[in-house]
Amino acid sequence: MACLLTTSIFFGDYAAIQVWCGDVTYIWTGKRRAYLAVVLDLFARKPVGWAMSFSPDSRLTMKALEMAWETRGKPGGVMFHSDTSRQFRQLLWRYQIRQSMSRSGNCWDNSPMERFFRSLKNEWMPVVGYEASARPLTP
Repeated sequence: MACLLTTSIFFGDYAAIQVWCGDVTYIWTGKRRAYLAVVLDLFARKPVGWAMSFSPDSRLTMKALEMAWETRGKPGGVMFHSDTSRQFRQLLWRYQIRQSMSRSGNCWDNSPMERFFRSLKNEWMPVVGYEASARPLTP
């Protein structure tokens, strides 16, 4: 089965587990950036998968998507929206999740993720970030 690519999506009313979106941001930890990948369920407007690492590579996004896939009971018929990054694509194909991608240079196409990260950084995190941790960020 080929991965279906959709280039636009309307963020309206959806049933639970029907449409997810995802993205990667960074968080300051001492003098280093830690990268956070999040998968958001658009129905519940809450994260269903996440992972942190000091490297913004495809393993990071795969761990976040795998967490969402497992915790939501390996659902079928899911559409996943992201910006133009290709990091999620291989795993989406494996799980037969339809992919929707933002137009290049248009942050409004992934506005639920941008809004989540804004709230995370402005409302839930200390202004100076977090102190560095000696332990690994990923399990």
